[in-house]
Amino acid sequence: MKLLIYIIFIALYMGVTFFGLGPVLLADGSMLERLLTLAVVILIYILLTFLFIKWRKNN
Repeated sequence: MKLLIYIIFIALYMGVTFFGLGPVLLADGSMLERLLTLAVVILIYILLTFLFIKWRKNN
């Protein structure tokens, strides 16, 4: 069960990295649009990390 949770978190981190940082680095939009996207991606990373740490403490 722990292995499945680790795989899910790894997949989530990879998905956020691919679909979140790609538009930040390669987007044709304005700098404000890139910064807003970056802020959302960082918040998602923080949320994922918080959930992972909370899960690790419970197990």
